Order: sequence, then structure tokens, then C-alpha cells
Amino acid sequence: MDFQRLFLFLIFSLSVFLLWDSWQRAQHPVVQAVPITAPSAASAPVVATAGADSSSANAVVAQQKHQAGQKITVKTDWLAAEINTVGGDLRHLEFLQHRDAQDKSKPFVLLQEQKTRTYIAQTGLLGAGLPTHNAVFTAQANEYQLVEGRDTLEIRLLATEIAVAKVTKVYVFHRSSYLIDVGYEIENSGTAPLSPSAYFQFVRDKTPPEGGSKFVPTYTGPAVYTEQEKFQKVSFSDIDKGKIKYPQSADNGWVGMLQHYFVAAWLPKDKTQREFYTKQLEENLYSAGVILPMVAILPGQSAKLSVPLYAGPAQVSLSKIAPGLGLTVDYGWLTIIATPLFWLLSFLQGWVHNWGVAIILLTVLIKLAFFPLSAASYRSMGKMRVVAPKLEKIKQQYGDDRERLHKAMMELYKTEKINPLGGCLPVVIQIPVFISLYWAILASVELRYAPFIGWISDLSAADPYYVLPLIMGASMLLQSKLNPVPPDPLQAKLMQIMPIVFSVVFFFFPAGLVLYSIVNNSLSIVQQWYISRGLVAGAKAVAKT
Repeated sequence: MDFQRLFLFLIFSLSVFLLWDSWQRAQHPVVQAVPITAPSAASAPVVATAGADSSSANAVVAQQKHQAGQKITVKTDWLAAEINTVGGDLRHLEFLQHRDAQDKSKPFVLLQEQKTRTYIAQTGLLGAGLPTHNAVFTAQANEYQLVEGRDTLEIRLLATEIAVAKVTKVYVFHRSSYLIDVGYEIENSGTAPLSPSAYFQFVRDKTPPEGGSKFVPTYTGPAVYTEQEKFQKVSFSDIDKGKIKYPQSADNGWVGMLQHYFVAAWLPKDKTQREFYTKQLEENLYSAGVILPMVAILPGQSAKLSVPLYAGPAQVSLSKIAPGLGLTVDYGWLTIIATPLFWLLSFLQGWVHNWGVAIILLTVLIKLAFFPLSAASYRSMGKMRVVAPKLEKIKQQYGDDRERLHKAMMELYKTEKINPLGGCLPVVIQIPVFISLYWAILASVELRYAPFIGWISDLSAADPYYVLPLIMGASMLLQSKLNPVPPDPLQAKLMQIMPIVFSVVFFFFPAGLVLYSIVNNSLSIVQQWYISRGLVAGAKAVAKT
């Protein structure tokens, strides 16, 4: 296989691999949601098809009801939330520091409850007479706001019509933080001991978030982390099929709900026993949660339990909050390369304060790192260009006898000391770097709505006017002119149309990645032109002597 054919194969393989890798991450095709009408409490279906089949997990599912209640609004410097008096559920959560995917004038909404979209954080207690997420709570006010000079904001909700105990649900919001402490204070006012368990879960539909790309799908669904099995995605299709990939019980770990750029996760303290579960509640509605047993509470005594809820952008640094939480930024199987690449990109951005300029500088550094390999490659390709007339003569000499043609070509390569595959090595080595940077740009929330120049206001999204892909295609066309013309007419034709094909493919790629490709191609053109010019001049000098 000569260089041109291998090069075409590598390019085709890269395109196929990117598409396959994207599909694998999604784990299933995008399924359009079927609008459902909220059933009444009496008719709410209960379907338990996957997850922990213990009586505790099933007891949580059995509590599913749809009830309306009063809204309690909460606002901090980073969050705007709504708590419902039914269950004390967190049913609406906005991120004031992040913009909506379709309307930049609005804050991004993570948790919400609408007719066709449900994503809420829900908690409750299991035990005779204790309040589940169907119980009614009351609060001292309907509006709460974090005031200047205070770092925390506490909201206390008292459960009504509970005879066996006085139960208070407590939310604690923090300044400049996406962590919310959610817990219970239980005072046994009865005559018998209480042995409660608390459950903390997310309830959401499987509809992917708005603003996503079908061409570049990303994962939406539950995830469970434990020290035993590490980070495990539990797709909605796995829940439908009853597949369990995670430990059902452990004394560590967390459960979360992931979507592109953002994550919500319940983070119980380590060294406390817990039970994980995922369930299908009804068509297009699922739950993922954790159950924590509490110590027995004797009459007249009290007990407390609090679990942090992280609801915010997915970032690698989240592992400082809880082990494995940073893995919600999914760089795939090339994490070992993507992580240091993004660290270097972040460092450069902190220096120049522009992610686009940082990508340009990173590309230059990568090009310098691969300079020796690239130089050897371009020298090999330059020699191929110099001997192109001799290859044409061999082709005319042997005609359609391909076996003798290839044998003669190999002898010429040996005589001229040319490695026909020498130009492929840098391409092969840079493919993992390209894919790693691709996922680093796609998965990193820091590049969401990150501007570059002019019309490029979001480096994580495709160029709206396709200017960068067209420039990239032009650079590929110019670079192909510097390469030796393939002796095979079909290969030569493919090399001519390849820039057009790649321009169309890059229409759907993040602008940041296209920018990287343009800079990389431009540097390659300069380097290849300089080396090729020297080789051609040397060949002419030898010919004159």
C-alpha cells in the first residue's frame, strides 16, 4: 500500500472513528419524548424494572404521586431556586452565571417541571408515619434571598399532619457555590422508637436537553460512582432492559444525573452505608437515588441527617468536592491525553484571556512538540515530489502490470532512500491528540459561549456562517498541492475532493476544533513548503553537475 492510499485510509478511518465514538458515548440514538399527561395520585402507575429490588427502593417508587403545592423562591448570587411545599422538593433551579442554550438573555435552567419535561431533586423519609415527598410542608416565608454580609441562607420547612414526630426539612444555600445542603431534623414525639431511612433522588424524563447536536451526541442520564466499581453510567435504555452495572449497596459513593456540560449529584458522606437504585417510574420518567438508614430515635430524642447536593457545571476540579465527581467531564478513553491538554489550554487562557487565542497558542506548542517527526515526514514527501517524473516513467513503462509496477516503485524508493510511509507517521501520532482535543473542547463547560473574534461567539458550537470550515478546506486544498501527485488517477481524484468533503464534515464541528485544524494546517503548509523548496533546489543543483 503506497503513501497516498494509506493517507486516504487514515483520513477516512479518523472520520469514521469520530462518528463511532460519538455514537458510543450516547449509547443509543436520540429518542423523541412522547408528551405525557400527569396522572392523578390514585392512578399513577408504578413500574419497577431495574435497579435495587429491595423493599426500601420499592417503597420509594410506591410513593410516586403528582401533586401541586405552593412555591417558595430562593435566590443567591449564583442560583435562583423554587421549592415546592409538597415534599419540600427542589423543582426549579437556574444558574445565574450561565446562559440558556438557545437564548443568551436568559439564565440556564437545570431543574424544572413542565408538561413535557421533568427534572427535579426529591427527598423523603421511609418509616411508619414519617413524611415522604408527598407530605405537605410549611415555611415561615414564601421568598428568601441571600443578603450582603451573609455566606449562607437557611430555609426550614416543617412537615404538617405528622403525629409520630416533629420533622423539619432544612435547605442551606451557600454564597458563590453550587452546593446545597439538604437534610432532616427528626424529633421523636411518640411513644415508640423510630428507625427511619432517608432517600435522596432525581426524577427526570429521558429527553435530551435543548440545544444539543444530533451530529455530535452527548450522554444524558444517571451515573453512579463507588470506590469498588468507579464511575458507571446507567443509561435510560439500560434501566428499561433491567441492566445493573453498579453495586446496589456500599459505604461510599454518590449518584448523579448527567447532561452535556452540567451535573446534579447527591453526595453522602463516606463510611456510611447506602443503597443505590435506578427505576423506571412511568413512560419517559425515571428516578435515580440513594437510600441512607438513620440511627434509631428513642421517644423524646432527636436525630439529624444532611446530604450535600451539587447542581452545577461539570468540571474536572469537582473531584475535590467528592471522589470521582470530576469524571462527569467525560473525555472518553483518551482522558490521559485530554486532561493535560485541557490543563495547558486553561493555563494559556489565563494568560491571554481568550480561549480562541489559547487554542492557537496550544496548536503552536503541539506543532513544536511534533516538529522533528513532521520535518522527517515532509522531507520524505518532498523526495516523493522530486522523483515524481521517474515514477511517471515507470508507470508508462509497465502499464497495467501492477505487480511489476509496484516492484519497480519499491526499487526506486530504495535507490533514492525514500520511505513511502514516512509521511504517515505524524498523521498517525497526531490522531489521538486531535481526538483528545476534540473531546476536551466539546466536553468542557469553560468553552461554552466562549467568544473568539467577530462572529465566533461560542467556540464550543459550530461556526454559524461556516467561514472557518471553508478556510480549513482551503488550507487542505493548498496543502494537497504541496504533496506529490498520486500515480493512480482515482487516488489523485480523491485527493482533490477530500478538502471539500472535510469542509462539509467540519461544518458541524465545534469552532474551536476547526480553529485548531486551520492553525495546524497553516503551520504545516509553511513547514512543508520550506522543506520541499530546499529539496527541489538541491535536486536541481545535482542535475546541473
